[in-house]
Amino acid sequence: MSRPLLSPPGGRRLAANVMHFARLLRRTGLPVGTAEVIAALQALTFIDLGSRAEMETALAATMVHRHEHRDLFDRAFALFWRDPAAARQEAMLSVLAAEKPKAARPAPGSRRLQEALGPPRSEKPGQEEPPPSLEAVLHASERERLQQLDFEAMSAAEIAAAKAELRRLVLPLDLRPTRRRRSDPAGPEIDLRGALRLSLRHGGEILRLPRRRRISRPPPLVVICDISGSMARYTQILLHFVHAVANIRDHVHVFLFGTRLTNVTRQLRHRDPEVAFQMVAGIVPDWSGGTRIGEALARFNQLWARRVLAQGAVVLLVSDGLDREGARGLAENMDRLHRSCRSLIWLNPLLRWDGFAPRSQGIRAMLPYVDEFRPVHNLQSLRALVALLSRPPAGRGNLLETWSKAA
Repeated sequence: MSRPLLSPPGGRRLAANVMHFARLLRRTGLPVGTAEVIAALQALTFIDLGSRAEMETALAATMVHRHEHRDLFDRAFALFWRDPAAARQEAMLSVLAAEKPKAARPAPGSRRLQEALGPPRSEKPGQEEPPPSLEAVLHASERERLQQLDFEAMSAAEIAAAKAELRRLVLPLDLRPTRRRRSDPAGPEIDLRGALRLSLRHGGEILRLPRRRRISRPPPLVVICDISGSMARYTQILLHFVHAVANIRDHVHVFLFGTRLTNVTRQLRHRDPEVAFQMVAGIVPDWSGGTRIGEALARFNQLWARRVLAQGAVVLLVSDGLDREGARGLAENMDRLHRSCRSLIWLNPLLRWDGFAPRSQGIRAMLPYVDEFRPVHNLQSLRALVALLSRPPAGRGNLLETWSKAA
């Protein structure tokens, strides 16, 4: 038997509680607005307010619009409708608690729920805001500084701001013509087969010539990302960029490798990044470990190349090129990968150094089979990558010879 949820008096207190609960859900990221609050109040007039189960069902039916939001709603409901003050204290204690089992992993959305339940930050009383002062020194804005700041040197607040910027990046891959065609009255081609089919309706007389045009669509994008210890900070940022791209584009395939290769395409399709990254962490066993680039590329060529590299795919290889196995098997597998795709772009954070030179065996083995060699260490480099992918691919050449001549 469910215990009573609300004290019997009037509807003003109930409406205020529903409104505060909607604000809590909105702070955790759920799309709850005025329309949902009105619908929830109307739904509560048709149920027994003494039943906790009916109350939760009515609010969920009016405030939850996506299946992945239900778990977060259930936890917020259990905390808020028990006692809002006690829930706030419990959330703050859980954040400040130092002793926590390492094996216990928080559920997706728990951090957002704790932050939403915590009291808003306020300035200390008695402190007056200093009068505004004008400086005549010209300097770059905070946003411009963030564009050029290395991911490795970012603080936690700057990383959060960088992730927000990445979600606003748009990846307009250039459209490529396919073999398929569709009917179009203004198309440049005459559809002879369609004209013959239409003539059968009129005794073989061709009365109209239908037209068609070739279908154009962006090529598939394949991301093969190094998650070894030397790439840890860069991978953390780049996965947010890849997650945003995978949720707005079709035919995006993502693979992570350290000492083995893992396909995380399905996990990154989840719209909530916190849930997506927790699912990725659950299936990737070699995070921040060693690197076996040759072995990972060999496994990709053997198991996945024919499935995902069709129709002129663009491949982004994200790695610093430092392989624990030296250059064993790298040249052969890079050559096969290069011949299987339309464009192979290598993103290397080591290019941020002005004095970079391809001296290691792994980098020298990989460079001859790369179409573009780009840095990936800040937001500005990612914007340059977006601009590169929006242009038609350049001619293929040996980048190792180019670097040797430049040196």
